[in-house]
Amino acid sequence: MSQIASNIAEKASFQAFFNCYLKEVDAGDWSPASRWQMSVGRLGDVAKDKWIVEISLPHLAGKLAVNVEYRSLVGNHRFGKVLIQVDKFSWKVVSETHALQQLIEGIFHAKSAAFECKQELMLRVIESQRLMTQYIEERRGDPSLSKPNFIDAEQSLLFGHWQHPTPKSRQGMLEYHHAFYAPETKGRFPLHYFSIDHALIKQRSAIPLTAEEVITESLPAAADKPETHIVVPMHPLQAQWLLHQNDIRELIKAGDIKDLGSYGPEFTATSSVRSLYHPNLDWMYKFSLPVKITNSLRVNKRHELDAGVVMATLYRKTGFSERHACFKVITDPAYITVDLPGQEESGFEVIIRENPFPEGNDQDVVTIAALTQSPMPGESSMLYDVISKLANRNEADYLRIAIKWFAKYWECAIEPMIALYDEHGIALEAHQQNSVIEMKEGLPSVYYFRDNQGFYLSKAYRGYLETMEPDSVTVDSLYFDDDVICDRFAYYLFINHLFSVIGRMGADGLVEERILISFVQQRLYALRNNLSGAGKLFVERLLSESAIPVKANLLTRVHDVDELLADNEQAIYCTISNPLVMTCLEEPMEVSYASA
Repeated sequence: MSQIASNIAEKASFQAFFNCYLKEVDAGDWSPASRWQMSVGRLGDVAKDKWIVEISLPHLAGKLAVNVEYRSLVGNHRFGKVLIQVDKFSWKVVSETHALQQLIEGIFHAKSAAFECKQELMLRVIESQRLMTQYIEERRGDPSLSKPNFIDAEQSLLFGHWQHPTPKSRQGMLEYHHAFYAPETKGRFPLHYFSIDHALIKQRSAIPLTAEEVITESLPAAADKPETHIVVPMHPLQAQWLLHQNDIRELIKAGDIKDLGSYGPEFTATSSVRSLYHPNLDWMYKFSLPVKITNSLRVNKRHELDAGVVMATLYRKTGFSERHACFKVITDPAYITVDLPGQEESGFEVIIRENPFPEGNDQDVVTIAALTQSPMPGESSMLYDVISKLANRNEADYLRIAIKWFAKYWECAIEPMIALYDEHGIALEAHQQNSVIEMKEGLPSVYYFRDNQGFYLSKAYRGYLETMEPDSVTVDSLYFDDDVICDRFAYYLFINHLFSVIGRMGADGLVEERILISFVQQRLYALRNNLSGAGKLFVERLLSESAIPVKANLLTRVHDVDELLADNEQAIYCTISNPLVMTCLEEPMEVSYASA
């Protein structure tokens, strides 16, 4: 690997980890860099017009000092040099990797029982940084990284989730797998097929076609089968896992399952790794994978399959997108799997997803994660490029165009989601990777939400939703109390999603974050007057509560929690100060951003 790629990945890995640390573990002591340099008698290592944040390292009886090149009101700080205290009057510059190791040691200090968790976290951090280096080395300079079309944007996330300590952790993928199956490498590969006795098959569909018919029509390779069998496609990694399971091997020996191997059209991975895309097909396929991606082993749970079908029907019946033409939900209207005795999931679970972006309809369609991702050194972000082209085309200043873009995005994405919750009691787990925006002449025109795991139905609306779609009450995992929904909705829609746009525009110098936060406040106050249901409670909490819940990805990793296996798929949460209720949006001298 080149030193350039390694340095870029090291810096990006530290930035992701340390932003999580400040939110979840220790907010640190903030002071202007010039004042800090005078207090420690050290000059030249940090920019005088920036900030320094100090973190105590109890295991060293010293401190870590990090130069903050950009201080964000929404928590997406950008960091420079890192120093560690050698003694009372002496500091030395250290690498970001060394700083990461010391932060991890500090987290687990005096917790000998947590040794295995510490090793697990350290391994994931190392693996994530190594893979990031590998992806950067392969893709650096690739012009498709900045192309605003669907699959190029999906495969451009070289840095990954900006609020995750191990954004590229993928335990379970071998070295040679990445060239084929990682979205960042743009690999293409055929699916693996099994011919399965129809008596073992369980399938369900919310559309006129059955899951079997969708597969047969979209994958001609699946049409050639005995009358008593159904062909089921599988991700090659999952297929290899299945072929090593004793119960599957017995069924193969008995002739109930036949291994047909890999063939047919080649797919490529979207940003989730396990949802696969083909430019000439009307459907995408989402598979289980024997891989831990960020926090969890990625398994299609049985209740999620049913939830996807139920929500496809329920959402259609709301008629919401007919009334809000700029807002769409990409549904998962069908699934197919194998039923095995005594098993909730067999491993054959296949989710069938709509593909609104086949070739010809895939231009100017970008996931928000790609749009707001930090740029490579010396380059600009995708969002900056969009604003820049729009401003130059209209001979307008960047500030005015950026605010116009943000306002249009609010109208396409944020306001409709709050209205959906208010009118129908349906909240969406709309994090930045689940959010796709279509742009027309550079401005947001249609927002798309995707993810059958990402629906929350209000228990207060249960009777109303049952009347609309009786099957909605058969999936208990969809229903939550409004207090829980408000917490999760606040994190996903604002902290994870909208604040990534605000932070990106601020860091890019397009609009000061305080201006955009003020814009959001004003829109929420205006919106509150038109709401009458759960959305009103949600907005009132956003505007009044001093703390806002945040998914604690670092603490989830510290305790080695697989959130998909936890009760209610609940990760660890902490709280941060709510920027939306700050009475003064001027830059404070010292702000506590987190309490965990």
